[in-house]
Amino acid sequence: MAPTAGAGVAVVAPESAVDAAVAAVDAPSQQAADPVASESGADAHEPVAARATATVTEEVTLRRGLPRVPDGEPWPPVATVTVQRAVGPDPQADPPATTATTTEAPLATPAPPSTPQDVPTTSSAPTSAPQPMTGPASAPAAGTPAGPRVLAQRVRLGVLAAVGVVVAAGIIVLAARGVTTLPGVPEFLERYPGASEPPESAPVGFPVWLNVVHYLNFFFMVLIVRSGLEVRYQKKPPAYWTSRRGNKVSLSVWLHTSLDLLWLLNGLVFVTLLFVTGQWLRLVPTSWDVFPNAASAALQYLTLDWPLEDGWVQFNGLQQLTYFLVVFVAAPLAALTGARMSDWWPKKATRLNAIYPASLARAFHFPTMLFFVLFVIGHVTLVLSTGALRNLNHMYAAQDTTSWVGFAWFAGGLALAVGAVLLARPLFVAPIASLFGKVSSR
Repeated sequence: MAPTAGAGVAVVAPESAVDAAVAAVDAPSQQAADPVASESGADAHEPVAARATATVTEEVTLRRGLPRVPDGEPWPPVATVTVQRAVGPDPQADPPATTATTTEAPLATPAPPSTPQDVPTTSSAPTSAPQPMTGPASAPAAGTPAGPRVLAQRVRLGVLAAVGVVVAAGIIVLAARGVTTLPGVPEFLERYPGASEPPESAPVGFPVWLNVVHYLNFFFMVLIVRSGLEVRYQKKPPAYWTSRRGNKVSLSVWLHTSLDLLWLLNGLVFVTLLFVTGQWLRLVPTSWDVFPNAASAALQYLTLDWPLEDGWVQFNGLQQLTYFLVVFVAAPLAALTGARMSDWWPKKATRLNAIYPASLARAFHFPTMLFFVLFVIGHVTLVLSTGALRNLNHMYAAQDTTSWVGFAWFAGGLALAVGAVLLARPLFVAPIASLFGKVSSR
């Protein structure tokens, strides 16, 4: 295609270089012969006739998937279909006729021969070169590696967050130490050292069964939090599980619900043995002075001057209130809200569902999980910072010593929990789920 100068010029791609020159020379005479065409270049804007399009017919193989009904044929029922598709302009079709008009045109420069795919175009003004598309100023150019930059930003944010936590902790410690110097506070700490006298019938020490159910509680909670987050943020489940009664849920929901059942069963055994053996006296407050002692213990923790404690015999006031809240408030709340959100809840109980709507359960279920996460973080931090070996022996070895036995059991249990989290994937979960129902991909 040869560009020409001047306004109101129609450009035609000739078949050869010679034809291009002849067309340019003859243009004035053509204009004289057709004065109407030179009035305003209106004929140059007439629509160009579309060139005929060639098509081909071919067989296309379809991908067949699972049946849509039980024991049916794979879907779709056919393996191949016949389709027609366009392959471009037909080289055998005649090119459309166009009329080129010009008022003043110099000799056109030779242009390469056109191909069957070239469609003649008309224009009333010289066509400018296409401008490159530009995106937002902040968008990186194509091919620019954004990974290192994003990683660097995350590292900076992590460092700033860590510095912020350290600074905030330092301010809190200094403020707590300042509170202990206020009038009346030293006398309060002396009157309420952090723990009250336990009842005479309260047991001493931790039995083996308590160590076992304590670890199982930790193990199930780790997996429950992991599967619960997967259920909450998963967009497309990798597989589904269908019960023998026809209830169908995602495989992630099945795993979360199954772990909930095991956790509840372990909790039922724990609470039952608490009251049978008298261990409940260690968790349930029996005197009102537990509250001032809890405040005293909290203030001593904040000053980093740990309160005197002997967990083998009794818990301090803050520990007792926290454990009571976890066992007798947070755990039942998690169970009740989870049951309301599950498929086991009766859907046709209109009156019950109006009294206890699913939206109310959903509003409490996730914050309860966050409470458990924060409790575990704080609990483990204090266990390791207030005499790790002795505390771990209490919790994992049922003995009041400072040996490494409890630490070994703790490390092994932690490795087992991490391994379970890594294996909680459809590849390993599906075979277990198939023992209790049907696992499918859709």
